[in-house]
Amino acid sequence: MHRRAHFEWKLRTRSLALGTVTRVVGILNVTPDSFSDGGLLRSVDEAVAAALAMFADGAAIVDVGGESTRPGASGAISTQQEIDRAVPVIAAIRKAKPDALLSIDTYRAATARAAIAAGAEIVNDVSGLLWDEAMGATCAELKCGVILMHARGRPYEWKSLPRLTPEEVLPLVKRELAERLSAAIAAGIAVERIALDPGFGFGKVQDANYPLLRGLPELATLGQPLLAGVSRKSFLGHTLAPLYAATAGGAAAPVSARDHATLAANTIAILMGASLVRVHQVRAAAEAALIADAALVATWS
Repeated sequence: MHRRAHFEWKLRTRSLALGTVTRVVGILNVTPDSFSDGGLLRSVDEAVAAALAMFADGAAIVDVGGESTRPGASGAISTQQEIDRAVPVIAAIRKAKPDALLSIDTYRAATARAAIAAGAEIVNDVSGLLWDEAMGATCAELKCGVILMHARGRPYEWKSLPRLTPEEVLPLVKRELAERLSAAIAAGIAVERIALDPGFGFGKVQDANYPLLRGLPELATLGQPLLAGVSRKSFLGHTLAPLYAATAGGAAAPVSARDHATLAANTIAILMGASLVRVHQVRAAAEAALIADAALVATWS
């Protein structure tokens, strides 16, 4: 187990204590094509109801996304389409629950600006500020919380990327996250506003994700709080394949059958130092986090 450092994560208008307890981030995709839950929320009212249920189930943050970054996604929607999907949902959630802590899952500076204006406190950028050159300066100006994620190439490139060996994964992610952190600070984003996400599954294929999971203590040496996003990822389904040999012909477990594996991976991430876990099933994650947190603070003689 890895003892977590304590942080006061500075957000747009408030702070969130990290490291004392695990913070659960609920995933709210208002997209037609996300890999797990695309098309499930067909209206703003349905999205608001889903967000309120996540908060009731124990989410500290709800992360709203308007564009899919599933494997193979082309990123073909326009900025305005993304804004039209996500920003009304953010505004409506804040109207229904004024104290709701929301993040916007985007790599576009214009979307980030609109979402923060609507009431989001955090920008969750899967590209680590790489895919829109204006994002760093925009986040610095907005004085919001920022999550910098590591992505190895773009979703439509992942199938063609050479595979990393298990020994290559952790050094690569640590080096490139350090570069993203330095770039964010150089852009004017205060260090106390930044959390880091190693980007499970984002250009890391199947078993290459396990050294990353086990290596979270090494990533913690970068000095920032860590978020782990393992929920329903394909590497979990791949590992479960032997259990589905009879029903799926030995193929990976379907997305709908990955929630128990997600709980296991979330628990490992917490014990290895993650301060936040980003999940589809909030209540189960919140319960698992309470148990893992209790283990982290337990003493013995």
